Amino acid sequence: MTLDQSHRVLEQLSQVLGAADAALDPAALTTRVAGPALAIRTAEYVRATATAGAKAPTALPTGEQALIVPQTDQWPRTQLVVTEQPDDLQAPRILVMRQESARDQYHLWGWARLGQGVQMPLTADPATGSPVLAADAPGLLLTPADVLTQYADVLTSGDGSASAPLFAPDFFRTGIETARQTYATAVESVGTIAETYTPQVDSVVAMSTVDGGAIVVGQLSTVTTLSVSQGSLTLDPTDAALSGKASVTANLTYTWADVLVFYVPPEGAATQVQLLAGEHARVSVSGE
Repeated sequence: MTLDQSHRVLEQLSQVLGAADAALDPAALTTRVAGPALAIRTAEYVRATATAGAKAPTALPTGEQALIVPQTDQWPRTQLVVTEQPDDLQAPRILVMRQESARDQYHLWGWARLGQGVQMPLTADPATGSPVLAADAPGLLLTPADVLTQYADVLTSGDGSASAPLFAPDFFRTGIETARQTYATAVESVGTIAETYTPQVDSVVAMSTVDGGAIVVGQLSTVTTLSVSQGSLTLDPTDAALSGKASVTANLTYTWADVLVFYVPPEGAATQVQLLAGEHARVSVSGE
């Protein structure tokens, strides 16, 4: 796309988000929002309603600091937008914009929060575009597909994972481990917790950086299961609204959509894979 076309897409996305957020209506999103972004926003509307507006949907500015545009004649096409900082002074977002075919509109497929102090790697000028890489592209520390599968293993096994030395410490992993321990502590008197991380390998998109590395975008599906062995768990308003239950006596299952953006250095580099941005968002709750 030209820069003018990109700006028009972002303006239209802003209008769609504004109208849908005001009405808390997920049906109003579908002209410009799809994939995990649609699932996340839909759950956020349920949360906003259940909390009487106390927990509003995530702020998603559409003004850009940088555009990373694909250099390709194939579809689907993915463009990344590093946004301005939101008005609430949270971290800038990386918006993942995807066009499924030549006749489709670009949709917001996902978003992720930029890590504190993270510097984006240099990419080609948007007017030229960044070459798109295959999921099994050689010449990198890890292939794009392997980044997602091996990071999932690190989340599962921590420092015990054989892949752990390949990844720099990051805020997303720390947040996952902290939340997992918090859940375990909260339910230890009535049950146990288990968590799985499944890479959605078909979601992987990679674009070259100037230094011969790559920016890799992908999705994990995280499932958190709380098994209740005695007594019951009373659900908070959001969980109750998403599950349709006020409490559970057997199990409670959370499904999360995780949108992740990595920098992968070129093969032979002395640096590790770095997580640039991540989003961990609850999309469904069930229980009995």
